[in-house]
Amino acid sequence: MTWKGPLTKIDRYRFEIPASYKGEHNNLEMKTSAVLYINESMVAQVRMDNAPEQAVNVTMLPGIVGKSLAMPDIHWGYGFPIGGVAATDADDGVISPGGVGFDINCGVRLVRTNLHFNDLSKSSIQQLVDQMFINVPSGLGSKAKVHLNRNQLHDVLIHGAKWAIENGYGWDEDARFLEENGCLKTADYSTISDKAKQRGAPQLGSLGAGNHFLEIQKVAEIFDKSAADSFGIKEIGQIMVMIHTGSRGFGHQVCTDHLQVLEQAVKKYGIWLPDRQLACAPIHSKEGQNYLKAMACAANFAWCNRQMIVHWIRESFEKILQTSSDELDMGIVYDVCHNIAKLEEHTIDGKKRKVYVHRKGATRSFGPDRSEIPEKYRDIGQPVIIPGDMGSESYLLKGTNESEETFGSTCHGAGRVMSRHQAIRNWRGEQIMALLNAKGIYAHPASLKVLAEEAPEAYKDVSEVVNVTDGAGISKKVVKLVPLGVVKG
Repeated sequence: MTWKGPLTKIDRYRFEIPASYKGEHNNLEMKTSAVLYINESMVAQVRMDNAPEQAVNVTMLPGIVGKSLAMPDIHWGYGFPIGGVAATDADDGVISPGGVGFDINCGVRLVRTNLHFNDLSKSSIQQLVDQMFINVPSGLGSKAKVHLNRNQLHDVLIHGAKWAIENGYGWDEDARFLEENGCLKTADYSTISDKAKQRGAPQLGSLGAGNHFLEIQKVAEIFDKSAADSFGIKEIGQIMVMIHTGSRGFGHQVCTDHLQVLEQAVKKYGIWLPDRQLACAPIHSKEGQNYLKAMACAANFAWCNRQMIVHWIRESFEKILQTSSDELDMGIVYDVCHNIAKLEEHTIDGKKRKVYVHRKGATRSFGPDRSEIPEKYRDIGQPVIIPGDMGSESYLLKGTNESEETFGSTCHGAGRVMSRHQAIRNWRGEQIMALLNAKGIYAHPASLKVLAEEAPEAYKDVSEVVNVTDGAGISKKVVKLVPLGVVKG
């Protein structure tokens, strides 16, 4: 389905759907406009699916504050478009799982090393990738190496990454460099179904499938030397490791469970919506609060999951290179969430207000001096990690004060332009493997099918996406990273 509604150009990097647009729902009116962070060349692609209509639908949420926003990686999602951002009033607004997504706290973590590209042979890169594949369970339905009993799982849901660190999966300093220090304190495991617990218990410490990956990268370009130094990146050719995964089947089940409850809450509270996928509940209702508590459990599960994976990546480097991860300086640069809703304070129309910011396929991008940022980075701004599609570059950026216009948000990746089914029809895994090899990238996938699903041509050009956010000022480029070896789930 293509979208034929208005897109009014504000400037080079912003287009607006005016609040006067009636759309497909004549019985409901937009409460505000929708702003899309795209450039002229992206307009045709954006119109190819109905994601802009979803951005319009979001403007009709009760208690929405400011604009409905969409990042340049916008594409069709459940309820909200992927790349969608919206804030709702902390007292009179609603909370909507469609504004978070099914893979709650899907996110990215970046680990530095003091290795240089010249320190690693092609063979050693392959050995490192193969060892990471062995150490970190991956693929559809992958099960973890650690088996949790019910009480241990409850501890994970309450404490997040801290549980992993206290149980030997990480360094004491790691939590300081995670968004929210790797734990949302509002978590309450009594809001979690037995089915979600059964799905989650065997999956903690696993990569999963789809677009999730582990990647060995090298620094290819430094745009901001001062910020790069603060983030522990010293030179071109420095070796980095990127982890992309989330809350696995646990988060999916949490979302599914609470969507069923909130679909009924819409009727109970007399909420009128243009799309049933925007099911929501008032923030202070029992249903709204229970979802927030359950979402926090899933977010904590994801932070703990990535923490355990970091531990096994460090062990992989130690085994292959016969050097301790401490000596390799394998510290965490930062960890960011993509799918989450959080209570934050933002300046809106000149006044500070508390709002629940929904980020669905979007990354927090706080500027300097925010107390939520690690003290080490407070003069620079929050590290922002934007992964590319398989085979293309990724970026490390910094947050800006200008991002207040997006409630401190920016894009989360390249953004799909082709479904997985369509990608499989167009390519075979062997073709993609050969393409990656020709680029000097060693891939170890859980299956050849996933290589076809994640073909580079199935995604937008990540450099164009990042250039839009950089040009708009909502996040600024610091470093470009290119892949050397990848584990695909």
